Amino acid sequence: MNTQSRILSTSDRTHAVSRRTVLGHLAGAVAFLSVVRSALAETGGRSWKTAVGLNSFESGVRKYKKTYPIWEVLDFLSRHGFDGVELVSNWPMGGYPKADETEQIRSLKRLYAGYGLQVFSIQLGADGAFAPEDEVRRRWVEEFRDRAQFAKQAGCDCIGMWPGGGLRGQTMEQAIERVGRSFREAAKIAGDLGVLTAFEIEPPFVFNTEAHLKGILAAADHPNLKTIYDPSHFDLMNGSTGRPHEMLQRVGVKNIGYCHLTDTDGTLRDGGTSKHLAVGDGHANIATSLRILREGGFQGWIMMDGWEIPDPYDAATKMKRAVDAAGA
Repeated sequence: MNTQSRILSTSDRTHAVSRRTVLGHLAGAVAFLSVVRSALAETGGRSWKTAVGLNSFESGVRKYKKTYPIWEVLDFLSRHGFDGVELVSNWPMGGYPKADETEQIRSLKRLYAGYGLQVFSIQLGADGAFAPEDEVRRRWVEEFRDRAQFAKQAGCDCIGMWPGGGLRGQTMEQAIERVGRSFREAAKIAGDLGVLTAFEIEPPFVFNTEAHLKGILAAADHPNLKTIYDPSHFDLMNGSTGRPHEMLQRVGVKNIGYCHLTDTDGTLRDGGTSKHLAVGDGHANIATSLRILREGGFQGWIMMDGWEIPDPYDAATKMKRAVDAAGA
C-alpha cells in the first residue's frame, strides 16, 4: 500500500469511528428521552415522582437495632402518596434475583405493585468498575448486564452505582479513566433496555471531590450516564457551607439522573459518610436546590435518602412535604 492509500485508509477509519461514536450517542439520547416520556405519561404530566430508599430502613435495622416489617413500610409509603422505592441488596431478605429467575422477579414486582409502588431503581456496588485488572472490570460489566436485565423486568427507570473501594496501586487518573470506561459500557447496556444509569460519590470514597465527579462524567462520555444529586454529599464537597445547590449549578442539572434528597449539618455521621438529616433539620438550603432543579428542567425521581436517620418515617414525611411545596 502506498503512502497516499495509507493516509486515505486512516482517514476513512477515523471517519467511521467518529460516525459510530455520534450514532451511539444519539441512540443513547433517544433511549433516555423515551424513559422521560414514559415517566411523564404515567404521572399525568408531573415532572417529578417521589420515592423512598429501602436503605433508610436497612441502615436503621443495622445501626439502631430497629424492626421495620416490609408491609408496614410499604403501607406507609402508599398512604403518604409516594410513587416508588429504590431497592437495596440483602434487605429485607436476600439479594437481587438473577435475570433468569423470572418467577422471583414477578413475585417481587407484585409485592410493590400491590401497594401502588414502582421499583424505580436498584443500588449496585461498583468497586470492580475501576479495578486495575482488566478481567475484574470485565466481570463487573457482565454482572452489571445481568443486574440491568433484572432491573428492566422489575420495572425500573434507573440503576444507581456506587464506586467505593481503594485505588489498589493505581493513580487517581488511571482509576477515573477505568471507571469511566466501565460506566460507558454500563450506560450502553442499560440504554439499550431503556433504563438510565447514575452514579454517586461520597466523602469516604476514593472519588470524593467535584473534580472527581466531573472527571468520571467526562471519561464515560455517554448521554445515558448521569450523577445522583445528594445534598449531603454535595454540601461536604462544597465546603460544608449549607449551599449544596452551588455545586449542583456547577455540575449542571442536565447531568443529574435522579436525586437522593436529604438535609445535613455538613459533618460526617460517626466518622462515616455525610450525615443525613430530615429535610429542614439541617443547614442545607433544600428549597433552593428544588427550585434550581425545576428551573433547570429536571424530570424524574426524587428519593428520600434516610441513610442512618433514626426516624425514616419522619424524614419521608418532611421530604414529601418539601417536594410538594416546590410544586413540581
